[in-house]
Amino acid sequence: MVSRLRPLLSLLLVAALILPTKALYFYMDSNTPKCFFEELPKDTLVVGHYSADVYNSNSRTYAPSPDLGIYISVEETFDNDHRVVSQRGSSTGRFTFTAADSGQHRLCFTPSNAAQAGGWLSGGSPPAGAVRFTLDLVIGETSQIESTDKGKIQDIVQRVKDLNGRLQDIRREQVFQREREAEFRDQSESTNARVVRWSLIQLAVLGVTCAWQLSHLRAFFIKQKLT
Repeated sequence: MVSRLRPLLSLLLVAALILPTKALYFYMDSNTPKCFFEELPKDTLVVGHYSADVYNSNSRTYAPSPDLGIYISVEETFDNDHRVVSQRGSSTGRFTFTAADSGQHRLCFTPSNAAQAGGWLSGGSPPAGAVRFTLDLVIGETSQIESTDKGKIQDIVQRVKDLNGRLQDIRREQVFQREREAEFRDQSESTNARVVRWSLIQLAVLGVTCAWQLSHLRAFFIKQKLT
């Protein structure tokens, strides 16, 4: 049994080493910033997904709140705290930035518009308005980060290809219909020309017949001395 689990454990270990992600959650007081420090190489892309839930003392559970907002700031501590990100958002969102230079970066998150927590983190049960913050950081190259959305992109690309294929089918059908219309028009014109020619021939035959009959009657009347 252990020998069967070894390949699976090895695969999970390799997968964990490939994706440069950092997922964690922590508890915060309202309007009190929580900061982290990250040593980032130059041109490193960082993408963060976050969500914040507010404690409900009645249900004793954490749940999303439409009144809760999150302020996010990222500063370069090595460059006189130069701020590279200053973003306000809802309780759930995403932020991204690229390290302009190598060095330590300070990432701070501040919840607002929630009830004051009153310093409960020092002890005791959480009061109404306490915030549980979940953060998922992906640090690495653009290709590594965008790999999480690769499936969605491939699905969109496939849909675009399907639409292009349908457009090509519609264009081929239009060309086919135009060809059939041109062929039908040629046949109609040819049929009309034949009808006209046949009508002219009939009129000519009728004219010749009438002339012959008139000539025959005239000769008959002359022979009978009627005229």
